[in-house]
Amino acid sequence: MKKLFIVFILVCSIFTVSCADSGVISTPDTSGENVQVSGGFQVSGTKLMDANGNQFVFRGINHAHSWFKDQLDTALPAIAATGANSVRVVLSDGGQWTKDGADSVAEIIEKCKENKMIAILEVHDATGMDETAPLDKAVDYWIELADTLKDTEAYVIVNIANEWYGSWNKLEVWRDAYVEALPKLREAGIKNTILVDSAGWGQCADSVLNFASDIFNADPDANTMFSVHMYGAAGKDEATISRTIKGAINKNICLIIGEFGYNHSDGDVDEASIMRICNETGAGYLGWSWKGNGGGVEYLDIAKEWDGSVLSSDWGEVLINGENGIKQTSRLCSVFEAELEQAA
Repeated sequence: MKKLFIVFILVCSIFTVSCADSGVISTPDTSGENVQVSGGFQVSGTKLMDANGNQFVFRGINHAHSWFKDQLDTALPAIAATGANSVRVVLSDGGQWTKDGADSVAEIIEKCKENKMIAILEVHDATGMDETAPLDKAVDYWIELADTLKDTEAYVIVNIANEWYGSWNKLEVWRDAYVEALPKLREAGIKNTILVDSAGWGQCADSVLNFASDIFNADPDANTMFSVHMYGAAGKDEATISRTIKGAINKNICLIIGEFGYNHSDGDVDEASIMRICNETGAGYLGWSWKGNGGGVEYLDIAKEWDGSVLSSDWGEVLINGENGIKQTSRLCSVFEAELEQAA
């Protein structure tokens, strides 16, 4: 557990330098076609459309499954009970922690479906690393799971690697690695919508604003979206938050806030502005994290108990019950609404 806490500090460590100027900002070429190539979710400009052709907006929570595998049956129903329409699940490819195999991943997908939440599956082992080998390992892991992911396109988003590329400069390295990764996943038969975390431990929004076009256009299925994690750098104030979210909209980039808290070791977070601006613009957000944080960042626990019976007052209550919070703004994905209608 001590090792886990130390690793978590590294995962959430943030460099406070500014993103380097990385060139001319360009726009993803979606060509206005928006073809449903996956039979499931499909990126359409700045929006994510579900399998029924309706816009889906993430209002969800992160769950550190790979470190707390025995809590799955308790945590998922509890997260669903908050009104969350999605859950981002931490997995391991074996690089740092015990590998989550195909049977385990299939079980997670089915239990997310049972609880009527869209699953965002992410590999955590490459967090903060600048070498391409850990990203390549994550890509190979997803390729191993190609059969498991088949026919899950309406329920599962593949988040290739959590916060890969810790640097805030030489962002072409981040871009080029993902440009190479996307075709490999498609060639392996993976049709799910793909999610790419920004550089700079997930907080360098300029990596997305400057290079999303190149990565998006490398996807043969034109079905890639992007994520910025908002802590003390990317989420420090309304101006910074607005620049990122509205900047992505202006550049026709499908963006979500894949992680955020209310405070962090790198500074205070303006969580109220994150939730309000996301609500105003239709951007998705997922709070970090349900429970299990340690090493000095226990305050990021949304729930004090795994069953959700007690929420943290400074974070959980705000995220779930506050203005622009999950209960007020979350809507079930229409694929589950259709199932409910059929059952009735």
